Amino acid sequence: MRRSNARLFWPIFAVVCALDITTKVMATRMDRQIPRDVYGEWVRFTLVYNPGAAFGLHVGQYSRWIFMVLTMVALVILGRLFAATKPGDMIRTVSLALVCGGAVGNLIDRINLTRAGVVDFIDIGFGDSRWPTFNVADMAVSVGAFLLAWVLWGEDAEPDAVAVPAPATVTGESRELS
Repeated sequence: MRRSNARLFWPIFAVVCALDITTKVMATRMDRQIPRDVYGEWVRFTLVYNPGAAFGLHVGQYSRWIFMVLTMVALVILGRLFAATKPGDMIRTVSLALVCGGAVGNLIDRINLTRAGVVDFIDIGFGDSRWPTFNVADMAVSVGAFLLAWVLWGEDAEPDAVAVPAPATVTGESRELS
């Protein structure tokens, strides 16, 4: 692991995990006066337990276990991306910290067998037109994944430095071909 990147990665990772865990605990302790308006009808808290993945993706009775394994595989891949990150590449480091922190936040909920799924509580929309309910971990994963895609796309768009040899110069006598 690169030391300069680790100094940025671990604090962001820890803040995302701590903020996610704290807000989920607070959401589960809300009185049952739900949904609770935060900013009018636009933003409200609505406690939901999501046994699946993003946008309510559900793959049957083993969803919890399948998504736990997929999360762990994703964390291994993200760890390899982090290990390959150039020292001082702040945007890539931040994006990886956000995605990893969010993934671990939701993984903790999946491991917690006393819950019926991942705690989601942020509800945005107007009237009956609502975005799927989400949490802090989901926001971190979404922002981090967007940044990571942008960074990786930029890396692919950079032209590879190709060493082009200088043209050969002829010195001395010239020879005629017969």
